[in-house]
Amino acid sequence: MAPSPTLTTADLGTIAAFSGLPEDTLNWLLTHGERREVPDGGTVAQPGDPAEYMMAVLQGGIQFYTLQKGGGREPRFRVEKGQVSGVLPYSRLRVINGLGSAVGETILYMLHRNLFPALEHASPELVQRLVGLMSDRARDEARSQERDDKLRALGKLSAGLAHELNNPAAAIARASQALGERAAAKPELLRKLIERCPDQEALQAFATLAVPVAATVADASTTQMSALQRSEREDELADWLTDQGVKEAYRLAPGLLEMGLTEEILAAAADVLPLAARPAAFAWLECQQTTLQLIRDVQEAGSRISKLVSDVKTYSHMDRDSGFELLDISSGLDSTVNMLGFQLRQKNVRLTRDYAPDLPKVRGQVSSLNQVWTNLIDNAIDALPDQGGEITLSTRLEGNFVRVFLIDNGAGIPPDVLPHIFEPFYTTKQAGSGSGLGLDIAQRIIKQHDGRLEVSSVPGRTQFCTWLPVG
Repeated sequence: MAPSPTLTTADLGTIAAFSGLPEDTLNWLLTHGERREVPDGGTVAQPGDPAEYMMAVLQGGIQFYTLQKGGGREPRFRVEKGQVSGVLPYSRLRVINGLGSAVGETILYMLHRNLFPALEHASPELVQRLVGLMSDRARDEARSQERDDKLRALGKLSAGLAHELNNPAAAIARASQALGERAAAKPELLRKLIERCPDQEALQAFATLAVPVAATVADASTTQMSALQRSEREDELADWLTDQGVKEAYRLAPGLLEMGLTEEILAAAADVLPLAARPAAFAWLECQQTTLQLIRDVQEAGSRISKLVSDVKTYSHMDRDSGFELLDISSGLDSTVNMLGFQLRQKNVRLTRDYAPDLPKVRGQVSSLNQVWTNLIDNAIDALPDQGGEITLSTRLEGNFVRVFLIDNGAGIPPDVLPHIFEPFYTTKQAGSGSGLGLDIAQRIIKQHDGRLEVSSVPGRTQFCTWLPVG
């Protein structure tokens, strides 16, 4: 290939990797390489192109993007003037997976990968420099992808937590509104009751008979009835209340029945009151008992939120140092499952937990191991069909190791894919859905804990087994 008439050894000397090289090496590069001009915004490389050239930026720059599903593009990294990109010696890159766009009027020096063996003979020093650049680039890329993988997992967990927190928060809002309405109505109800039954002893007897019963009775028949049976019982109670002179019988009946107040209980309590006072008494009683139930609903919803916050703290290792410590594997698995609860319900996944009793603790980092469980469970959920499937989590003690099994009944991992699943950046997911680093990260974390991660798969059963030494 003839040298470009406008490219000189001085031009190549502006490239950091070429700086200080002997003149004969620069002349070799001029003789075997080529000059390429790309206008501002022009395409330097696009996804699917064969990775054939090392590229050194003499002028301008290259912005690389990841293409998104919807046609958008996400910036990944930029190659500035004086830097080298593209294929480097000993690189395994064969296909371009991003879009490279020129920033400004760009001039590139390009060397085909087929000439790398000759370059190694001509200048071992330059090849060594380029290999160092490749190592740095691979390390930076791995860190970047690892961060992206964590952010992607965090995004999923955040979306799930938003749904999990929304239900109890909405329940508290509804109950608070209803409590406000009942609190505003109670003074008037009490005034009417006292007006129609000024006898304090009768009122005290009514409260003694009705209120404690309503607070403690939990008639199994009211909680286990079908919707039709409950409707029939409510109609019967409403008819009885109507006979007692209650005008809003059908509004009061469901609340009274929900509290276990049947017509038999109400009749015994109402016997101490004059007939004219009974409608006001039943209205006050329904308001009182519904208020107590709403308070219990708020307490239950608040407890659910507190439990979610506790799961977040356990999962994320908050309020604790980042060193190794003795850990309960079951607790870490449970907190991770709770964090992924929305995704499990969204795909109707049946989860079975089969934990060995009295399992000894292991020495490790909570946040790191929880990341392993997140990656494994999240992959298992993705492997199951939309209509649902089964995931089994089990633990066993074997010698001086705690074994953690995660089994799903999805389609399985194809035999040609199975040997590659722990390789960095290897993924069978669609573009933008995965980085191919989840299992690589999981394996490295387990190795840092002096353990190992194994996988076996046939259609209908994929099993990941984690071995962790007892602490």
